[in-house]
Amino acid sequence: METTPSNSPDSHDATDALDEQALYSLVRRETRDADEQAACLRDWDQVYEQLSPGQFEGRFMEIRFRGIQLFREVTNQSVHEEGLMRAGERVLGVPVAMQGQGYFCGRPITPDAIMTMRGGEALEFSAPEHFDIVAVSFPVDALTRYARDIEHREIEAELQNVAVLQATKTAVDEFRGFLLTALESVSRTPAMLQFAAMQKGLEHALLSSVVKAVGLVEDGRVPDTPTARHALVSRAQDYMRGHVDEPLTVEDLCRELAVSRRTLQYSFQEVLQINPVSYLRAMRLNGVRRSLKAADPARQSVQDIAARWGFWHLSHFANDYRRMFGELPSETLRGSAHPARLV
Repeated sequence: METTPSNSPDSHDATDALDEQALYSLVRRETRDADEQAACLRDWDQVYEQLSPGQFEGRFMEIRFRGIQLFREVTNQSVHEEGLMRAGERVLGVPVAMQGQGYFCGRPITPDAIMTMRGGEALEFSAPEHFDIVAVSFPVDALTRYARDIEHREIEAELQNVAVLQATKTAVDEFRGFLLTALESVSRTPAMLQFAAMQKGLEHALLSSVVKAVGLVEDGRVPDTPTARHALVSRAQDYMRGHVDEPLTVEDLCRELAVSRRTLQYSFQEVLQINPVSYLRAMRLNGVRRSLKAADPARQSVQDIAARWGFWHLSHFANDYRRMFGELPSETLRGSAHPARLV
């Protein structure tokens, strides 16, 4: 199965920036041959050789958008892989399940290993039987810019000559769990990727998960006086108020204010006793509520409106919305068809 919708304007309101549509693709495949499995990763020049005897069975699922490739690959036989990944990319992957020992670029891997390589580097991977991996690939420029602007880190320098990351089990579990959740959530409702705001929100979440998984020392500097911290929070609030109709992210704020995520976190926590992620989520939830109350239930859905505001995990969104407003978003949308009247 493969789906690639066009990027034509949204039929409801072509002038609304939140309704801007964007290209994406979803691929699901089942294979019966190692060569077929190797071909699933488009733009990768690689060869798979089956090493253990028996009928080969493989599965592959991939989502692509904004140059990002999020995928899961399952094989039942031991396979040796060689080749090159697509140029200009950085990939990080983590096993979901495996039986036996694997080797990645000459290093042994365990179920709690995070593997990484950059496009142009030679791939050499011996996957054990019943191997299941989830991975994400980004354009190097996007990952570098994000790490530099948001975390004040040079991530490519940190990853130079690194093939298998050393991380705690907790960090690996969190990274693995996030990639699986993102892939599962989007694959259930892929149409929400048609919205540019949704793609932007998921892109930032994936970039954040990778930078966190790498886990090296980040810049811990924060404004050194209460006045400076209050001024930073005030600037952030002013920017948010001026862009109240946009699905802002913490990354947008960090770039606009030229501060790291950690600096913003400390300042918000001290001044407002709330972290910037929660503050922005509250603003976006209020934006969704305004959109739901103004919507036509016959023409618009909760899923589409949530996606326009960058909410990609629908069950989490619904829980957050109900906790904030005391009702489900579907109830707000239904109520928009029967607005209160003056009596």
